[in-house]
Amino acid sequence: MSAAHTLGAIAERFGLRLVGGDPALRIDGVATLADANAAQIGFLANPRYRGQLATAGAAAIVVREADAEGNPRPSLIAPDPYVAFARIGALFEKQPAATPGVHPSAVVAPTAHIAAGASVGAFCVVEDGARIDDGAFVGPHCVIGRDCVVGAQSRLVARVTLVQDVRLGRRVLIHPGAVLGADGFGIAFERDHWIKVPQLGGVVVGDDCEIGANTTIDRGALGDTVLEDDVRLDNQIQVAHNVRIGAHSALAGCAAVAGSATIGRYCLIGGGAGIVGHISVADRVTVTAMSLVTHSIHEPGEYSSGTPIQPNRQWRRNAARFKHLDDIARRLGVAEKEKKP
Repeated sequence: MSAAHTLGAIAERFGLRLVGGDPALRIDGVATLADANAAQIGFLANPRYRGQLATAGAAAIVVREADAEGNPRPSLIAPDPYVAFARIGALFEKQPAATPGVHPSAVVAPTAHIAAGASVGAFCVVEDGARIDDGAFVGPHCVIGRDCVVGAQSRLVARVTLVQDVRLGRRVLIHPGAVLGADGFGIAFERDHWIKVPQLGGVVVGDDCEIGANTTIDRGALGDTVLEDDVRLDNQIQVAHNVRIGAHSALAGCAAVAGSATIGRYCLIGGGAGIVGHISVADRVTVTAMSLVTHSIHEPGEYSSGTPIQPNRQWRRNAARFKHLDDIARRLGVAEKEKKP
């Protein structure tokens, strides 16, 4: 794909309406409203940045119809500027070209199968029964464990570990340091010591998923841990054994999902949120950051828990009163009863 594109060609390619500006103008990148120059495209998705339109130096700005009138620069009209900007930005994404073949330093087991069109990088290990499909890219220092499958056009950036029995769909993107298929945390207590519960399942990842850096997904104890199609996981997320995450859901950084929990489709889980084990979350649920989900959620909507940040002195006073809440509630209940005729 060309390193530069014309403004008119970009509008046509993504179904945007160009208002003002020279369609023949060459565009060489994208940037924020504050930083874009006369050869770059900016975007306005959040109303709080509308004041930056007056001073923006972009060649054109992706805006909604309602914001085009107040934009002194050329406009690219989009129903959702952020989505349009993401698609335009992909034109300028620099991905290193992957050369098919296996690097001489890689170690490949005799029973592994690597498609002719796949690329396996330096110091990788591919174990018995593993399969890497056509067009897949396995970056340096990755480990593809026993009986794992890397689907067509998937990309493991670097230092990704698939421990065993992990099956990736097509076009899966996994960032450095992620570990899929390690044992789940299964232990049973017998009198005075722990006994490890064997983890016999695997991990199944659907098509078009993305898994962030240093995220971990444990294999199932009996069945599989499952990510359905188009699930997006941020960095440093923990997904425990036998969890199921529905298609098109997204989890932000440091979220944790305990064993055998089920998250529905089109869910959004905020950063640092926790979901306890053996519960279910309905489709189209949003859990805000740092919330703790302790019981099943059966209806779509937005849910929150936790205490917002306060000045320390105020927090200390409120925290001291927490232990009295039950007593206060009981006294109020008694008072309400006494007021009744």
